[in-house]
Amino acid sequence: MLNKQLFPLLLVCIAVAAAAITTTAAEDATVTCDTVYSDLEPCLGYVLGSGSVPSECCSGLKSLLSAARATADRQSACKCVKNVASRATRDQISRAAKIPGICKANIPFKISADVDCSKIK
Repeated sequence: MLNKQLFPLLLVCIAVAAAAITTTAAEDATVTCDTVYSDLEPCLGYVLGSGSVPSECCSGLKSLLSAARATADRQSACKCVKNVASRATRDQISRAAKIPGICKANIPFKISADVDCSKIK
């Protein structure tokens, strides 16, 4: 299990998935911070600055995108990021923002600690 101090850095990656899907089903959120953590854990090394994005990171991102079909799910994932992104460095946020392009995942917003979760549909 990863050090809890590293968890906030991983959650920056959540922003990648928090608004990536544009469907608008109105359901209760089933995507939790635990779900996000589990799916994006392979991305953590890259976000921390070691090496390249592993294929498991891209697989996890795509899995999370598939799971976050409802607006409530995307907003829930976003809120996980908002709660901890302030602890990440600018460089870590920048590296997390590169993951969608590397993984060829279409993300319709800029990765930022200032993302407005309420506007994610």
